[in-house]
Amino acid sequence: MKEEIIDQRDNVLIRRAILEPGEASHWHTDVCHRFSVIVRGDELAIENRDGRPAQRFKVSPGDAGWDEPTDQAHRAVNVGHGAYEEVVVFFLDSADTDPQPKVE
Repeated sequence: MKEEIIDQRDNVLIRRAILEPGEASHWHTDVCHRFSVIVRGDELAIENRDGRPAQRFKVSPGDAGWDEPTDQAHRAVNVGHGAYEEVVVFFLDSADTDPQPKVE
């Protein structure tokens, strides 16, 4: 997984993430509100650390939406045919907040 911070100002962080086919993000929780825009990709799965069934989503470039915080550990897996890329705007509680802390 490739991650790049595009910019940060005070409590707003903008990040680009790229997952190649079959690649997964780290296990994490989401501690803040965020707005995501799909740049490229066709299918993404969200796997749950607690063993609940994974959710699969068809996605298209330009899809966008809000996501709520969750304390449930999960990870994203690119189950599509090409690279998956998203740009996410995180609304942090404080400038030093990790918006997606790793869960070991």
